[in-house]
Amino acid sequence: MPWLASLLMLTLLMLTGATAQAEEARDVERLVRQDCGSCHGLTLKGGLGPAITPEAVAKYDDETLAEIILDGVPDTPMPPWRALLGPGELEAIIAYLRKGESQ
Repeated sequence: MPWLASLLMLTLLMLTGATAQAEEARDVERLVRQDCGSCHGLTLKGGLGPAITPEAVAKYDDETLAEIILDGVPDTPMPPWRALLGPGELEAIIAYLRKGESQ
């Protein structure tokens, strides 16, 4: 029965990984909705800053979005976020902006 113990351990690891991914997705959504939404509107359709809906960001490639997020936009209220983002967060934010609420 050692194979059963291995199977159970593998299942537990997979479930733990899925739970961690779901938590990370919720964290990214919370970050975008609260931090970005404070300027870009709670529905991300614009406010002090422009709309950042999937349709609005579609005209930018990922590299441009990354530059805007990391370095901000001079002479506008858009601040640089480079010092505040952890590993993988930039990519997750861009993916969220591309997919919107359906993510």
